[in-house]
Amino acid sequence: MMEELGMIRYIIVSFVSGLLFGVLDGLINANPFARRLHEVYKPMAKTSVNVPAGVVIDLAYGFIMAGIFIVLYRSLPGEIGLLKGISFAFMAGFFRVVMSVASNWMMYKIPFRTLLYALLTGLGEMLILGIIYGLFLEP
Repeated sequence: MMEELGMIRYIIVSFVSGLLFGVLDGLINANPFARRLHEVYKPMAKTSVNVPAGVVIDLAYGFIMAGIFIVLYRSLPGEIGLLKGISFAFMAGFFRVVMSVASNWMMYKIPFRTLLYALLTGLGEMLILGIIYGLFLEP
């Protein structure tokens, strides 16, 4: 019975975090300030977004990240789930956000403020998701 509840919780949290990925990405990237910062990408940006594919990808991210959190749970720093979630957020933020921003800084002519925006909003997004995982998931 407990395993079934754990699986149901995993599915719900994964689904919610996947939807949250999409919502946060929309808020982060489609606001007027971000649009101005992202002008540098205009020559290579698509003119439309494939929304169904984006939803599927964000949902997959939610399930994958929640699964990785559960697998790593016992080895994450912190005594309580919330601290483990924050630890996970910083780890995921490093691999997803910091490395991407650093690579873009090295390879492309992107304004510093655009890189800083990507860094701060990406880490904030990971922190929100990590907190959700920490509060609601455990092995």
